[in-house]
Amino acid sequence: MNSLGFMEVQSVTGAIEALDIMCKAADVKFVTWEKRLGGRLVTLIVQGEVSAVSEALKAAAASIRKQPCIHFVIANPHEETWRMVKASAERLKR
Repeated sequence: MNSLGFMEVQSVTGAIEALDIMCKAADVKFVTWEKRLGGRLVTLIVQGEVSAVSEALKAAAASIRKQPCIHFVIANPHEETWRMVKASAERLKR
């Protein structure tokens, strides 16, 4: 579980659809999400093995109704990247 996958989509419902597809397509774990512009842009973050994260992102990008703005995988994130993602995830718990 040492890679992160990011997918930015338009709308919260698009994000939910993308997350469902990703979790069904591969062995990935939802980490957190960030909403911007009142929820019009949503960034999903998942983690898992590099191949699983890549597969999950590709499946979601190919299947969701609203095409993603961008998606990418960070294979071995730097500790500062992890710190930023964990800070985002902590906000969800409050």
